[in-house]
Amino acid sequence: MVAHLVRLKLTLLGNTLRRSVWQAVGLVVATLYGLSVVTLAVTAAVAGGLADPVVTGQVLTVAGSAVVVAWWVVPLFAFGLDSTLDPQRFAPLAIPRRRLLAGLAVAALVSVPALVTLLGAVGVAFAWVTDPAALVAALLGAAVAVALCVLGARAVTTLLAPLLDSRRHREVLMVAAVVPLLAVGPFFAWVTSPTRVEGEGGGVTMTVSGPGDLVPAVVAPAAELLAWTPLGAPWALPGAVHDGAWGLAAARLGIAVGALVLLVVVWDRALARALVAPRGGRAGGTARGLGWFGRLPATPTGAVAARCATYWVRDPRYATTLALVPLLPAVAVVLGWTTGAGAGLLLLAAPVVAFLLGFAVSDDVGYDSTAFALHVASGVPGRADRWGRALPVLVVGVPLVVALAVVGAAVADRWAALPAVLGLALGVLGAALGTSSVASARLVYPVPKPGQSAFSTPQGATTATMVAQMAAFAVIAALTLPTTALAGAAVLLASVPLSLAAAGVGLATATVAVVVGVRWGARVYERRLPELLAQVRSFA
Repeated sequence: MVAHLVRLKLTLLGNTLRRSVWQAVGLVVATLYGLSVVTLAVTAAVAGGLADPVVTGQVLTVAGSAVVVAWWVVPLFAFGLDSTLDPQRFAPLAIPRRRLLAGLAVAALVSVPALVTLLGAVGVAFAWVTDPAALVAALLGAAVAVALCVLGARAVTTLLAPLLDSRRHREVLMVAAVVPLLAVGPFFAWVTSPTRVEGEGGGVTMTVSGPGDLVPAVVAPAAELLAWTPLGAPWALPGAVHDGAWGLAAARLGIAVGALVLLVVVWDRALARALVAPRGGRAGGTARGLGWFGRLPATPTGAVAARCATYWVRDPRYATTLALVPLLPAVAVVLGWTTGAGAGLLLLAAPVVAFLLGFAVSDDVGYDSTAFALHVASGVPGRADRWGRALPVLVVGVPLVVALAVVGAAVADRWAALPAVLGLALGVLGAALGTSSVASARLVYPVPKPGQSAFSTPQGATTATMVAQMAAFAVIAALTLPTTALAGAAVLLASVPLSLAAAGVGLATATVAVVVGVRWGARVYERRLPELLAQVRSFA
């Protein structure tokens, strides 16, 4: 059974790669990137082990614990990332549960993340190359750690599968994931920055201990604490052997193996439930009426606008963009505080939000997935399709960026810069939306499918996404360059005339970009309609 499931996983992977060149290229790029990260990590670990194996062991314990946590937590936010061997697909087959569990566990190693984790865990074990006994313990700990990663990920996703099937719970999890992701940069900026105090007498500069000076003092206690948890116990095993603390080594090995056994039991119970209890949403619902379809005109443009407005509210892939809006000002405040820029960074919140909203529809046809066939079958005109997708963004985006610009100017007390910020924000919104209207009809690339996490990346989509987005970025930057130059000069020089000029240029840029972009996008849409449908179907 194990060999059969591994062959099945490899066959599915091969068929996927043969179906799309982009997916094959993406897999190669992801593999090369993962191997480069492993090479750097192993080189640093071995070099550190030769210099000071004790400190290196502490760092590896903390870093290894983070890897285990990532394996357990990321699948919750990337629901549907790898469902090639979903246990539900084996429910009709009379396969003994224990054999199925073993096969799924080994087949889970057939992936780029698992390969990278395995090579990295084995490679960093050679940080203990100067101590043969510790090296053997490190290799044993690496095997246990990889098993904890893979089994933990499977156990967590299978156990929480009924919860993850609920759209509302998936949205909450995805929004919750955004907060720590946005906080990573400010946190490291704070941690690595020492505190400097300028003396008033004699012009003496005195440096006192800041957060950056606390890093070495934090690693040792953190490693000691994590070593007593399943997260860090396998990584801390060679350190105990190196110190000759055989009892401590046995205790850490027992913690890791005990956690492994517990994960197997949890996964086994969850798998038993998954094989007999079908998943899926409940029939019916509590919604009443036609929603936006009953409020907007019964025209082709109104129908497309109503559908897109519904997506923005109910589809997690769109709603995640809206969830970022209230978080960006908070990030600007934190960055301003850590870098000394003060509240001035709040002036950037409106243009950044404008870009996110306008660019969010740059692959709107790809997000439609196979439902795009309805546009083809019903003969939706290109102009109706393009305006229907653009209007919800304009209705929400214009008042939102205006409000953010006013709040930013008020908090930063930079009222003279308000016209410039408004002009830049509206110019970016219009340029991004106009570019997206053309790009979504010309540059379609794989995106998360309906029901999947907004953070999941379809296999092979990396290269296609980068090429399409870089081209769109270049066009948006070129369109907004005059407004950006005027707005930057107005803010730096506190010039009201330049600020007013930036507002006028930005508003004109937005108007022209949206009108021209929608019309151009409509012509491209009508000309490439069969090709668009074929591309979208190939991604399904």
